[in-house]
Amino acid sequence: MQYKRIFLLVLDSLGVGEASDAEKYNDTGTNTLGHIIKETDAFIPNLKKIGLTNTLKMNEEKEVDAYYTIATPNNAGKDSLNGHYEMMGIISDIPFKTFNDGFPIEILNSIEYTTGRRTLGNKCCNNSIDIINELGEIATNYGSLIIYTSADSDLQVAANEEIIPVSTLHEYCEKIREITLREEWMIGRVIARPFSGKAGNFKLSLTGRKDYAIKPPKKTVLDYLNENNYNVIGIGKINDIFDKEGINKTIKASSNNEVINKLTSIMDKKFTGLCMANLSDFDSLYGHTRDVEGYSKALEEFDVNIPIILNKLEVDDLLILTADHGNDPTYKGSDHTRENVPVILYSRNFLEPKRLPILNTLADIGATIADNFEVTSPEIGTSIMDKLK
Repeated sequence: MQYKRIFLLVLDSLGVGEASDAEKYNDTGTNTLGHIIKETDAFIPNLKKIGLTNTLKMNEEKEVDAYYTIATPNNAGKDSLNGHYEMMGIISDIPFKTFNDGFPIEILNSIEYTTGRRTLGNKCCNNSIDIINELGEIATNYGSLIIYTSADSDLQVAANEEIIPVSTLHEYCEKIREITLREEWMIGRVIARPFSGKAGNFKLSLTGRKDYAIKPPKKTVLDYLNENNYNVIGIGKINDIFDKEGINKTIKASSNNEVINKLTSIMDKKFTGLCMANLSDFDSLYGHTRDVEGYSKALEEFDVNIPIILNKLEVDDLLILTADHGNDPTYKGSDHTRENVPVILYSRNFLEPKRLPILNTLADIGATIADNFEVTSPEIGTSIMDKLK
């Protein structure tokens, strides 16, 4: 074992240029990080120092503190589930569906028939409280369900818990989960979002949210680590993405700042294994809404935390920064974009960090983690542990 602890940070949607098959996804010319820097001149000196900006053109940089390269996506689709699945060693040819323009009437009819409740909304909304403030009073008066999506592969169901108890909403979502498993409607997650209060003072429930995700179709590196009694810590939406499979400690966090606070707290603990975190604000708050300035500021805020994170690493720790897909805020529409992702590897004991060869799949990340802890290798991916010196 070369590293006792590995910290894997997924910068959700931070692609670094169109993938080789981008044309297939109508994403030719996309480049999330590149276009943000071009449009805003984002000030990210710490990320630059560890090679992030070098991944845009894969130019050789000698004065760099980390190994850097890019990885090309292989799994079908450009959703979070398939990106994370591939990262942890699963081949998937199922592109999970997104419904940014609303769900088909057939889905809504099925939901209404199954639950006996009217549905409202049926649109894309990245901030749950916004649509609840808009439709919450009507939903409360008529006992209706508010149906919406965040533009990811999800179907969210909001209801006033004073009218529809949380336990009943969970039952509804279990049934909706079954409805949305049909091949033409294959949605990654159904999410129960209970709220309370009255018009002008609605509040989301902090404890009643529940995610109904699709379980990974096969074992991942997380499972192999867990089976070998290593710590597998998931921060943020990691637990939801893998539907709890292979994770033995879950830490809830929503915003980027909260995820970073929980991460730095965990870094003060003694453990052996993997800590995996997802910084979802980049995607949900700024990528999908095509907010270039907001995305840039979020990157600058993250950059300020890089020295804090690096200083907390022990000599036998490894930090990996990557992404699961792109979401170019300068591009048309509000969907994810098919892009290569950056791969940054940092350790205090590196003697001569530099550019690495391009990785043919995101699964090389998982394979490297498996290799380090000497557990079963995933079905795809090749370890690059021997290149880290």
